Amino acid sequence: MVRDDGTRGRILDAAVRLILTKGYEAMSINDVCQATGLTKGAVFHYVSNKEALGNAAADRFADRATQLFTNAAYHETADPKDRLLAYVDQRQAMMRGGLADFTCLFGMIAQETYVTHPALSATCGDHIRNHAHTLEPDIAEAQADSHASLPHGPEGLALFMQAVIQGAFVISKAGGDPALAAQCLDHLKQYLALLFSRQFGAT
Repeated sequence: MVRDDGTRGRILDAAVRLILTKGYEAMSINDVCQATGLTKGAVFHYVSNKEALGNAAADRFADRATQLFTNAAYHETADPKDRLLAYVDQRQAMMRGGLADFTCLFGMIAQETYVTHPALSATCGDHIRNHAHTLEPDIAEAQADSHASLPHGPEGLALFMQAVIQGAFVISKAGGDPALAAQCLDHLKQYLALLFSRQFGAT
């Protein structure tokens, strides 16, 4: 394995930004060279081909997302329903700046490559599911408190939440307006609040 002396990190950071800006298929190794000032030979010293670069960029994006959400303030909220609402609040707070500043690399790659590079698409799908799994304990606790009915259990709701978030990114891109994504999450918050309302969820 090639040691990461900082150059590999520059390559992956450039790839992440390029994918978020123009998409995986449109990104070329030449783009990465131009962004980093490196030669193709230098880039291929760290990644064997473009698909390997896509996988490594996805891993880097995942590592940073894991660090961000692991240390997020919403975990400190006592009530599990309020923790889930605070999670959505955090996602909304992140929806600022340009679309490339807050949209999801996993969703972009998965949509682009599910036919052309299915293994890469599946890897990005795994990253989305792994993040969804982190919400399941809070969902299970909120369900127990409220007796809410979850047709597909905590895992199903966690995936639904990610589907709304990913869909919100698509709506923002289609409309060219980052605010549209945050508006979609207003509805998600309302749904969660109603779902875990003790009166609403009681059987």
